[in-house]
Amino acid sequence: MTTQTTVGLDEQTKDIIKATVPVLEAHGTEITKRFYQLMLGNHPELKNIFNQTNQRKGDQPKALANTVYAAAANIDNLENILPVVKQIAHKHKSLNIKPEQYPIVGKHLLLAIKDVLGDAATDDIIHAWEKAYGVIADVFISVEKEMYEKTLNEVGGWIDFRSFKVTKKVKESDVITSFYLEPVDGKAIASFKPGQYITVKAEIAGEPYTHLRQYSLSTAPDAGYYRISVKREDSKAGYPAGVVSTYLHEQVEVGSTVPISAPAGDFFLDQDDARPLILMSGGVGLTPMMSMLESVIKTQPNREVIFIHAAQSAKVHAMKDRVIEITKAHKQVTSYIVYDKPCEGDQCDKEGHIDAVWLQSILPTNDAAFYFCGPKGFMRAAYQHLKKCNVNDTDIHFEIFGPNEDITA
Repeated sequence: MTTQTTVGLDEQTKDIIKATVPVLEAHGTEITKRFYQLMLGNHPELKNIFNQTNQRKGDQPKALANTVYAAAANIDNLENILPVVKQIAHKHKSLNIKPEQYPIVGKHLLLAIKDVLGDAATDDIIHAWEKAYGVIADVFISVEKEMYEKTLNEVGGWIDFRSFKVTKKVKESDVITSFYLEPVDGKAIASFKPGQYITVKAEIAGEPYTHLRQYSLSTAPDAGYYRISVKREDSKAGYPAGVVSTYLHEQVEVGSTVPISAPAGDFFLDQDDARPLILMSGGVGLTPMMSMLESVIKTQPNREVIFIHAAQSAKVHAMKDRVIEITKAHKQVTSYIVYDKPCEGDQCDKEGHIDAVWLQSILPTNDAAFYFCGPKGFMRAAYQHLKKCNVNDTDIHFEIFGPNEDITA
């Protein structure tokens, strides 16, 4: 993407957009909540795409508000938000978002701005945002087009959803189960980068809409199958049980057919980096870390690896035996277990939580590549601990499950 992307915007339009930045900071989430209400009310078929749980929690509106704010603040130089664009574009590709859906979004975003701001949203402001949205949408459409074409041209690649059969179902812990997936058509499947994800399309009897959920691949690439390891999300804190995770755990069995999209995602292991690799996970955040671990022992057998997993107890600790097996078989791998609430007989290397002092005691160096994933609280803490260990931001890599959120603040 070059500066040509904003050539179509005159200086007056840019000035109006920049002037609305404080308003977006103050009312952004209110605007995007109203946007989803209006759009999904007028186009209920789009409920097949959007995660309704994230809507209820407010995560999705907040993430959209942050994106709109970033675009407005960088309207002179949209290149500055290219990493965010690419991250969202990967998710859009995985969800099979189409160019013709962008005008629907634009129309309802403008309606929401007018609805929330009232008379303060003058005709000049609405017109400026209409033009700016057109430019921003074109950036997304262009990036996503390149991604679709690249995927389609890969060996085994495909667009839209493809039917896969569950060939194995393995209970990994009290709450996590793995599903091994192979293509129904028997043809080749696309490779992927360790850390990427697929989207599962759940067509559940009695549900008015299909449900799309993204799950990290939990094994090394090029195994002839995909594996996802799914945590069953039980009801808690006023939220119902996870529709898709419950469906997968309770209704999907060996022999079941599941439509999935091709692998996507901008969070993946840099296998050109030979420095020590530190993998940290909390709960089901283990899944992309397992893909990285399984990959690095094959492709970089001499690279030092520190694998740290945090869980409440052994009951909910998935793939423990596999990590121990890898640690014993590969002398360059060291693994640690941290249990918050260990049960009687549980063995771990640390009770409680990961902290900076403990990390400093086990890390061989802070000049390493750090990857981590888990619940947002775990990730905020992990980031702060790594900064206390004087790790450079460029060496810190993480994945957030669900709508994007700033964990570094």
